[in-house]
Parts: sequence; C-alpha cells; structure tokens
Amino acid sequence: MRPEAIVVVSGLPRSGTSMMMMMLEAAGVPILTDSVRSADEDNPRGYFEFERVKAIAQDQGWLEEAQGKAVKVISELLMRLPADYHYMVIFMRRDMQEILASQRQMLMRRGQPADALDDARLTRIFGHHLRRVEQWIAGQPNVECLYVSYNAMLARPRDQAGRVNTFLGGALDVEAMIAVVDHTLHRQRNPRV
Repeated sequence: MRPEAIVVVSGLPRSGTSMMMMMLEAAGVPILTDSVRSADEDNPRGYFEFERVKAIAQDQGWLEEAQGKAVKVISELLMRLPADYHYMVIFMRRDMQEILASQRQMLMRRGQPADALDDARLTRIFGHHLRRVEQWIAGQPNVECLYVSYNAMLARPRDQAGRVNTFLGGALDVEAMIAVVDHTLHRQRNPRV
C-alpha cells in the first residue's frame, strides 16, 4: 500500500463495513475513528465511524489525517471524495435481502416504523445507486477498488482476507483478520445464499 493512500471501506449500510474495519484494525492497518457512535445491539463490536466523514461536502480537512489509514465512508458519500488523494476502496457487497432484513430489524429495535419499507422498491433504488457508484469508481484514475462479498467472507474467510491482503500490498496479518470474523453476528440470513 502506498503510504499516502487512504484505505476507504465502503458499501451500503448493513453490508459488513464495520466487520471489515475491525478486520483491518486487527491486521495492523491504522484506522481513523472517533468512537462517537458506540456499540449497540445492531453492531455489538462497534461502528468504527469517523463523524467528520458525514460532512464531507463541507469539511475535507480530515483527509490529510486519513492518509495511510482506513476510514469508513458509506457508499452514499463515496462520490464526494475529492480527486486530489489516492484511494484504495474496499467495497463491501451483501445479499440485498439480508441487507433489507438487517435494516428492518435495526429500525424495529429503535422503535421506528419498519413496515413502510417496500423491499421491491428499495431493491430497485439500491441497485440503481450501486450501479452509479460502480460507474463512478471505474472512471476515477485515483481510485483502486476491491469488491468483497460479506457472504463470501463468512463462508471462506481465509480466501477473502487473502484477497484484501494482496490488494493492500501483502503485509497484513491475515490470521488476525480471520480471527475477527464472527459468524454469530450473521443474524439476517438469506437461505438461498
């Protein structure tokens, strides 16, 4: 990994971005987080977020500090990353039905209405969004991207951790990454996956 590169962990909410951040931290990658959003029942090991990311349209000063580190940037904000840095994006993918079920469960736990979610409509919206993001990534000369399946990570953690290690230059502690993968947190499962 180039020392000035920023490792960006991205994906839709509930796609395994927190797990990947935890894996990178265990593997020896410094992470940029502020612990403002604490662990809860939906993410018992924490969210690994950095609050300033949410205001990236107005505040990009933190990117200098992010060089050589990993930071979580949800897919919604990915296209706001300025072109004057080099990004190595690890983009998490997960079965869409599992993402929707996980989001619904999270809303219910928070006492928010979850029955208003129309799975077919959300699948179309998220699908369109992901295609736009993938096209944007493909057109950025300063962005390298590795797509990682959350489902494959759970099924074959050694293979997927190895891919991440290769992508980031081959110096990560793969065994430490594998040790972080916790199958008990895979609570919303699609039996077809």
